[in-house]
Amino acid sequence: MLKENITQDIKKAMQEKNALLLSVLRGVIAVVKNREIEKKKELDEDEIIQVISSEAKKRKDSIEQFEKGGRQDLVEKEKQELEILQKYLPEQMSEDDIKKEVELAIKESGAVNPSDTGKVMSILMPKLKGKVDGGLVSKIVGELLK
Repeated sequence: MLKENITQDIKKAMQEKNALLLSVLRGVIAVVKNREIEKKKELDEDEIIQVISSEAKKRKDSIEQFEKGGRQDLVEKEKQELEILQKYLPEQMSEDDIKKEVELAIKESGAVNPSDTGKVMSILMPKLKGKVDGGLVSKIVGELLK
């Protein structure tokens, strides 16, 4: 479904001569096809969401680096690309919602100190996959297990 949506949007972008949208979506489809070749099977929705999340994370990292380097022109381009990618991702959870989930996972796992972070993350990430940035979850877990 998601893959078909992206393919349809590529066609639409070609008709509208939207070079940025076309470039971003073609890039996503290329990564998806490469993963399919690696795995020797077609990717399911969750795996495609992981690909898009990964691409979005790359854009966020690039934005951060370009801001440090004072390259505002490239920051704007990366932000536009990130915006496009986010349209294909599930709605991201708010920090408060993540905190609630982390607190529940801490109780469920019986975690008491930072060395138990792995237990908490193994409970959380399958539930939250695609809806959160793993780095943010890890940071919140670390704060709550101090």
